[in-house]
Amino acid sequence: MNVAEQIRGRLAKLQPVSLEIFDESHKHVGHAGAREGGHYHLRIVASAFAGAARVARHRMIYDALGDLMRGGVHALAIDAYAPDEVTK
Repeated sequence: MNVAEQIRGRLAKLQPVSLEIFDESHKHVGHAGAREGGHYHLRIVASAFAGAARVARHRMIYDALGDLMRGGVHALAIDAYAPDEVTK
């Protein structure tokens, strides 16, 4: 299972309505940290984020990812929204 699939699996506990994961590692070739894990950007929409501040949302995500943040992921850009914050 690749890192993006592992991210998706671990974030399933947040029951996302929508989850997009972009591997942006190619943008960081030659960067010193590039060898220690990938660079990812995720966009997640979940009811779990309703009423939560941005830092709390990020904490939920980091908690769900656990040790993956110390291994497979070097950098993570996060866009986290509650369903009512997303325009259709």
